[in-house]
Amino acid sequence: MTGGEENSDGGKTDFHVLVVDDSTVVRMVHRMLITSLGLKVQEAKNGKEAVDLHINGAYFDLIFMDMEMPIMNGPTATRELRAMGVKSNIVGVTSCTFESAHKDFIEAGVNHCVSKPLTIAMISSFLPDSNNK
Repeated sequence: MTGGEENSDGGKTDFHVLVVDDSTVVRMVHRMLITSLGLKVQEAKNGKEAVDLHINGAYFDLIFMDMEMPIMNGPTATRELRAMGVKSNIVGVTSCTFESAHKDFIEAGVNHCVSKPLTIAMISSFLPDSNNK
């Protein structure tokens, strides 16, 4: 999977988003919001799945990474992705509103950290201008 390719709908670029969250409901809601913006979405249930996708050659323009997950949490996965050279925009997503939790996530290498729930406006703010309507 590669991001930024031209497709057949008037030259609009493909924008690939990875949603990493252990909650099926959260992944479903985030998928609906993201696809409503015309973006391609893939899901991972934990940080290890996200890392494995990249090891196997996947590329995403934007990653929404949950903080607390089993097997591998968001900060650990983010550190591993950055160590692998992944340059994608990674947005840490957490239900924790404490500034210290956001700070820890940012120190792990996310570009931004936001509190749940995601909204269309929030998702749009992380898109390039060409996709941001």
